[in-house]
Amino acid sequence: METQIIRMNEQHMAKEQLEKAGGIIKSGGLVAFPTETVYGLGGDALNPESSRKIYAAKGRPSDNPLIVHIAKMEDLEPIVKEIPEAARKLSEAFWPGPLTMIFQKSDIVPYETTGGLDTVAVRMPVHPVAMAFIEAAGGYVAAPSANRSGRPSPTSAKYVEEDMQGRIEMIIDGGDVEIGLESTIVDMTVEKPMILRPGYITKEMLEEVLQSVSEDQTMMSLESGQAPKAPGMKYRHYAPKGDLTIVDGNEEQVVEYINKQVPFLQKEGHKVGIIGTESTIARYQGDVCKSAGSRQDETTIAKELYRILREFDDEDVTVIFSESFDTAGIGQAIMNRLLKAAGHKIIHI
Repeated sequence: METQIIRMNEQHMAKEQLEKAGGIIKSGGLVAFPTETVYGLGGDALNPESSRKIYAAKGRPSDNPLIVHIAKMEDLEPIVKEIPEAARKLSEAFWPGPLTMIFQKSDIVPYETTGGLDTVAVRMPVHPVAMAFIEAAGGYVAAPSANRSGRPSPTSAKYVEEDMQGRIEMIIDGGDVEIGLESTIVDMTVEKPMILRPGYITKEMLEEVLQSVSEDQTMMSLESGQAPKAPGMKYRHYAPKGDLTIVDGNEEQVVEYINKQVPFLQKEGHKVGIIGTESTIARYQGDVCKSAGSRQDETTIAKELYRILREFDDEDVTVIFSESFDTAGIGQAIMNRLLKAAGHKIIHI
């Protein structure tokens, strides 16, 4: 299969191209598309065969649920059994945007899309190309991130092409994404809404609307053996090819510890990559040292994280060290992704 790549943005969205992309979805094919979080790998959410194709293209376990993307609020009702009042409040505050909510699914949503669960994850992205594409595709697009399973999520079409060329019919290149981390996921099927995956929409932001939300206790630790209720809960994710270790502690001690490891690893033939910040990066002695940005602006760190992990792959880095990040606000989402990428390998000094 030859994967077609088309380019469009908010200023240039050709109706003919959108109709072609939408037609691929309606006929059971797959199209990768940009959202404000990461690139998604889209198929018809109401077609069981399309969902099976998504799992196959990604090499993704079939019990890992897919997110159904919609473009209009009125499209939510047909795919869920009920919309709790708390969900209506969150949708008014954060949709369209980087928030996914979990509902009891209606009968029209196939189990192939929900990973065998009676619940369905739903999101309404704010990206204008994504919105137009979803409407052209019939209104219901199931889409995990557009990468091979386990690899860092793609924040540009370049990395979608790297993972998906020849596996899917089309890639819509909409340039670099704005946020760079997947959406926050909140379970609305429990009495007290629960955050299952942290993201750009933080606990503090949610509590401004609902007063109180809970958090799944496995978000920042090793997952249980239970079936995942939301994407990314069970399996190792976001991992570069190199062996990643997070180092947590005082800034000076972290720099000293990492620099001490570098010569030993280089003698063993490793190429060492280091993820630091603006205040530390010049002091590191690895082969490839990259700043993720300023600790005073962790939204930049969130946006840069996956790009850096992908670049380390491009540069054949075999061992990676990363500084840890504060777990307040969006820092929690950054650490959630880093811990999964490192297989929860963290050194506290």
